[in-house]
Amino acid sequence: MLNETWGLVREELIKRVGRNNYVTWIEPLKFSDLRNGVARFEVPTSFFGDWVSRNFSDHIRAQLNTAGQQVERIEFAVANRPAAPVQRPATPAKPAAQPRLRSNGRTGDADEMPGAPLDSRFTFDSFVVGKPNELAHAAARRVAEGGPVTFNPLFLYGGVGLGKTHLMHAIAHELQTRQPHLRVLYLSAEQFMYRFVQALRERQIMDFKEIFRSVDVLMVDDVQFIAGKDSTQEEFFHTFNALVDQNKQIVISADRAPGEIKDLEERIKSRLQCGLVVDLHPTDYELRLGILQQKVELYRTQYSSLAITDGVLEFLAHRITTNVRVLEGALTRLFAFASLVGREITLELAQDCLADILRASDRKLTIEEIQRKVAEHYNIRLSDMIGPKRVRTIARPRQIAMYLAKQLTPRSLPEIGRRFGGRDHTTIMHGVRKIEELMATDSQLNDDLQMLRRLLQG
Repeated sequence: MLNETWGLVREELIKRVGRNNYVTWIEPLKFSDLRNGVARFEVPTSFFGDWVSRNFSDHIRAQLNTAGQQVERIEFAVANRPAAPVQRPATPAKPAAQPRLRSNGRTGDADEMPGAPLDSRFTFDSFVVGKPNELAHAAARRVAEGGPVTFNPLFLYGGVGLGKTHLMHAIAHELQTRQPHLRVLYLSAEQFMYRFVQALRERQIMDFKEIFRSVDVLMVDDVQFIAGKDSTQEEFFHTFNALVDQNKQIVISADRAPGEIKDLEERIKSRLQCGLVVDLHPTDYELRLGILQQKVELYRTQYSSLAITDGVLEFLAHRITTNVRVLEGALTRLFAFASLVGREITLELAQDCLADILRASDRKLTIEEIQRKVAEHYNIRLSDMIGPKRVRTIARPRQIAMYLAKQLTPRSLPEIGRRFGGRDHTTIMHGVRKIEELMATDSQLNDDLQMLRRLLQG
């Protein structure tokens, strides 16, 4: 009879706490008995029981009472251990502010360690693909297929707002859809560090190790935050090795390449470089325009009465080049403002409404950006661009980067020389003059320079 009641209560709890919370935290509960107003449940681990008691026990008790059972409190016990009564914190816990594991109902130790919540907007369908991010997108798609691990880890890096987190969430969403039995754990490096410190403080380090080493897919965002944290790096290193040994997929993101993360242990850098390292490049004009067009289609349902004149999106794609978040935020502000004042979205309105964003976006090119873009165009390594090699396939692109740095930045020749591996200003002058001479006779060089200018000033 009680099991039938619990079955009805579980169906109601799906509606109350949401399916993701239900399959992660409620479904693994095993109803034991109900005596003297105390409902008892078996849980996989003590950590699991503590989490459910803090965040879902009130829901469970309320639904049991609604179903006709007299329940005053709830107790949770690990199998073969005495029950522990629910401990109420001094201040009520807020489940929405706590990260959650996205494990889709797989029970066991991995379910008790909450990960970060996934954003439902960040899917592959909503990711706009362009030349700067097509390799990262293809690699993420491959991992999301959930087949045999072909590169481990997948390491995504790039500046703020270029799509790293979007792709990681998209991978997790896709894996959940394709293989809901997989334990997929997504969290930030900062959360990994916090959970590790918490486990040390509560003397649950073995539980921590078992949790993280029993997942099927581990995804850690912004790994640069563990740099300089010796104990956390140590645990991350051993977790990484344990998962790789089990042929489990790892996906990592950072704001720069592994070798460029300061204070990150060399052995971790080495491990991170063993897989596929993919750079998400700064957006180009075509990609920014595509993102804006997609956003406008979404906004048309919310602001159906608003009209947007020709040229506005093109203007924004040209002017706001910092990152996608700023671009999307500008469009959101523009639509909201136009809706409030009841005006058509024109170029003049955009300039007035977004004046502060447009001023901030009028930034100057850096020498590093020029070097990166030229290296990509000629398919050479950035380290060779500033290194000592003098073979023509490297020396010519280096001189082109010197020329563009002189033309497109206000930096002096000595400053440019320092950015090119500490070269003398006379070397920079020679490189600039060489390119100017070749421009008179080499049409291919001229085409390359025009293309690079467009990419850099896009």
